[in-house]
Amino acid sequence: MKYLIAGKENEKTVLLLPGTCCTSELNFGKIVPLLARKYKVICVDYDGFDGKPGEFTTMTDITRKIERYIIKRCDGEVFAAYGSSLGGSFVGLLIQRGNVHIRHGFIGSSDLDQSGKFAAKIETAIIAPVIGLLLKKGTIPKWAVKVMKKKMGEEVTEKYMDFMNGFIASAGSASMKSVRNQFYSDLITPLNKHIGVEDTTVHIFYALKMGEKYRERYLEHFAAPDIREQNYGHEELLFFEPEKWFEEFEACVSEKNDKQELL
Repeated sequence: MKYLIAGKENEKTVLLLPGTCCTSELNFGKIVPLLARKYKVICVDYDGFDGKPGEFTTMTDITRKIERYIIKRCDGEVFAAYGSSLGGSFVGLLIQRGNVHIRHGFIGSSDLDQSGKFAAKIETAIIAPVIGLLLKKGTIPKWAVKVMKKKMGEEVTEKYMDFMNGFIASAGSASMKSVRNQFYSDLITPLNKHIGVEDTTVHIFYALKMGEKYRERYLEHFAAPDIREQNYGHEELLFFEPEKWFEEFEACVSEKNDKQELL
């Protein structure tokens, strides 16, 4: 595991947890400078995707390591934790386990897919080789680009193409074992229903273009979540509109503080 630290040394720490097969630089490179003006920022690179020897094992194992770091380096508490895509599963697990305290937990365009072991093995057997082929070839298939353009339009596709090129570069050193373990473990690691912890607010950055079923999942897994509807696709706000992302982040944490001051 690798932890990259930026920003101000103060009591308000923001923890950033990247998505599937991603590094923190790829996921958060555009927002770290914005957050660092005001907060201490800690970016996590998971085992198997941190450029060091070793493999990604399980979601639970990685969660334990993050907990140990927060307890040792942050006195067991962080002001905010933002999980992008798969990272949102880690935020949910950290909150539900209760070993550390997160005042503001952010779920960023997470699908929160879960399944039994048999179905997860089949899905992993299908998806992991596709990711592996993408990383091996180093280019996105032309047919995939055409599908993206038809579904999302020329402009958004071009933006995602730049991101995918970064994804290929950042994940290129990861082993197929780490890719498979991460994908499979995310599917089978249970996330409780109606997770709620005192003095913790869960903010959902809900990309509406992902589909209505995701709202149902967010309401299933979290008690009284603060759902922030955004007319974007998966993490478009984070990847392509960092200033707007930061404004939304600030609105979430300041609204909670304002409410507390009024009590």
